[in-house]
Amino acid sequence: MTTVFSQDPQTNSPANTAINGLDRSAGISTAPIPIIVRTELPERIQAAYTTRFVDEAVQRNRADFHLLSGAGLHPRSGDVVVARVTKVGNHKRIETPTSRKAILFEGALVMVAYGNRYAADQFLAYVPESLEATSLVAAGGLAGDVVAAHTRVSAPTEIEPLGLLATRTGVVNLADYAPHVNTPVTTPVKRNERPEVIGVLGTSMNSGKSTVMANLINGLAKSGRTVTAGKITGTGAGNDPMIYHDAGAVRVLDFTDFGYPTTFLLNMEAILSLTINLVQQLTEADTDVVVVEIADGIFQEETAKLLRDPIFHSTIDQVLFAATDALGARSGISELKSVGLQVAAASGVLTSSPLATREANDVLAKYETPVFGTFDLSQPEVAESLLLRK
Repeated sequence: MTTVFSQDPQTNSPANTAINGLDRSAGISTAPIPIIVRTELPERIQAAYTTRFVDEAVQRNRADFHLLSGAGLHPRSGDVVVARVTKVGNHKRIETPTSRKAILFEGALVMVAYGNRYAADQFLAYVPESLEATSLVAAGGLAGDVVAAHTRVSAPTEIEPLGLLATRTGVVNLADYAPHVNTPVTTPVKRNERPEVIGVLGTSMNSGKSTVMANLINGLAKSGRTVTAGKITGTGAGNDPMIYHDAGAVRVLDFTDFGYPTTFLLNMEAILSLTINLVQQLTEADTDVVVVEIADGIFQEETAKLLRDPIFHSTIDQVLFAATDALGARSGISELKSVGLQVAAASGVLTSSPLATREANDVLAKYETPVFGTFDLSQPEVAESLLLRK
């Protein structure tokens, strides 16, 4: 069933005051009242990983949800959209709520979230201003308009929005159904009142951060320590959290658990609160060590600001750095130390090569920073040697 009406989709209130240029109180109309169309939710929809908590609510009571479409709608980051795949491109699969990679077919309906994407090896994309055709910019379930792409990736998968997911109270955003709230906070837990927290950073995407982190978790778990893990920044995807869990972390969280499809362009107050809140949640699992990943490279805008903030310094005890080569390792560790962060060791893709590892050991000697092979970190004696609190 389809219903056509005029109203503010964010508040679900009738359009009877100043909306999109219409000033009824003055009796002057500068633009037509936006027409919003309400339709029933289609039967077969493939939910994405980013929308997993929303999907749980839909599965519990489908009748509570419908779709809203129309020219008067303007998506925001985190708003949930149901869209039809019109052309399969770079992303040929979509990650399901259970992190299975489902094959995409043209004509399939998917439930994803709008969001901004920063991926140096893939796409730069932003939330569009309307429900016009857009792209799937991340397999975890992110919709956005691509403005730049790496030359090695193919054109993005194209999708046609059918409408924003909504309830009687308005458009559904991921934050509405997230299990945790990113409460504004500026005071981290004191160091002597929490377990050790290790941050994992890297030179860029694909420098080996997640693999380094997983092996560190595995080594610490083998040493008999209880480990919790999280991802503070990045683009929503289930692969990393699943790896952390498989490695031995007893509890895993990331920014999607707080209602964010991505952290790109999130304001610093929110990112700092997220840092504190995520670490706090991970310390409540009676853990010995907390390990957290910060996505992308250290010069990515949000990451660069985060690394220089005293709140981050108070929340993280030390960092492990992943790099692709010796030059990147030296440059990155020099940068981290210049902002006052303690670096435990270097690792990552560079350690796949014995020659690159030797180079890194040579150039990092002046910083008294050891280099460990990624998979050596899974050895208990290596992992626990990095701890400040033995």
